[in-house]
Amino acid sequence: MDILPVKGLQGELWVPGDKSISHRALIISSLASGTSKITGFLSGEDCLSTMGCLRQLGVKILERSSANLEVQGGGLHGFKEPLSPLNAGNSGTTARLLLGLLAGQDFFSVITGDESLSNRPMKRVVKPLQEMGAAIIGRQNNNLLPLAIRGNKLKGIDYKLPVASAQLKSALLLAGLLADSPTIIEEPGNSRDHTERMLTYFGVQLKKDKHKIFLVPGQELQARDIAIPGDFSSAAFFIVGALITPESELTIKNVGVNPTRTGLLYVLQRMGANITLLNQRLVCGEPVADIYVISSKLRGTIIEGSIIPTLIDEIPALVSAALFAEGDTVIRDAQELRVKETDRIAALVSEFSKIGGSVSELPDGLVVHGNKKIIGGQCHSFHDHRIAMALAIAALRAQRKTTVIDSDCVSISYPNFFKDLAGVTIV
Repeated sequence: MDILPVKGLQGELWVPGDKSISHRALIISSLASGTSKITGFLSGEDCLSTMGCLRQLGVKILERSSANLEVQGGGLHGFKEPLSPLNAGNSGTTARLLLGLLAGQDFFSVITGDESLSNRPMKRVVKPLQEMGAAIIGRQNNNLLPLAIRGNKLKGIDYKLPVASAQLKSALLLAGLLADSPTIIEEPGNSRDHTERMLTYFGVQLKKDKHKIFLVPGQELQARDIAIPGDFSSAAFFIVGALITPESELTIKNVGVNPTRTGLLYVLQRMGANITLLNQRLVCGEPVADIYVISSKLRGTIIEGSIIPTLIDEIPALVSAALFAEGDTVIRDAQELRVKETDRIAALVSEFSKIGGSVSELPDGLVVHGNKKIIGGQCHSFHDHRIAMALAIAALRAQRKTTVIDSDCVSISYPNFFKDLAGVTIV
């Protein structure tokens, strides 16, 4: 994809449904008794991987349109043994949440994925599930896909997460529903809480005390209709695009603003961003708002510690903003970026440097040297959707054309990204 410099972003925009919530809407509604209607579903490749796996497990999913589905749930034990391996594609969320779901089912299953996912670590999820009684075996001492699961009777666990991880927490909560005793999960910090919110919305009683979650097993879920808000991680690129291009005034409608996801807003406002949340409301247990952004002069900052889990997926967008800020921006405690779709730390340093940016690598993060002229040129996405979109947004301020190689990987989370970007740019 070729990106040309623009003057600004203006108008109104609706980003596609939240990827994290779309995964969970499918999985949790399949655990419920009855039919759940889902609107705003993200029909990107990752969520379609979850849909395909659930269909192999016998779940009936009717597609009324690409964004509107009906899921006929069969209860906690309504799944059937799949005839072939479950292919999670490139989706770590699919693989890790299914591990929790399948660990307590009464059948054998195998989870596999593409080349990238097959090299991403799973031991963090496998180990506590094995402590609950799960029988899981796979490559590199049960760390890499494909992983085989022999469904087993599970016992509850009292487990302290080594890192704040929504995928690990969610897998253990799903397994905990099928255990024979309560499960207690303690987090070192806040991670995304979409699973807890949605389980509660479907009738599960969870008790939360500071960073501890208490779950009593065997609770039946009742079907509910779900309206999925726009994905904040997708909106992040347009927020940054509007901030860094000088003639911008943009409203992004109906975006999920769950506080476990919106650390980027706090950081950008600390950097001097003019961002306002309008029409704030609660939809199906999730906070939602319209986000109004005006171009702003930014200054560098330091980002580290407990805020990192609330913006880990937005760091590529944040790097695009920091390139045009006054002074340096330092990002630490973000080693989780090393095990995303690619090593995002290395990819951001490599590819932004190709188009004139100045980014230095740290073992657990980055230093972005601001106020640099982005020249343009050719760069590569590393087949990572967020790297591709971050490069495209920075290229809006380049001096000449920028070409992003393998940009079609944006279909993982935002199939119409470039079309929507063209719709709000002024040249």
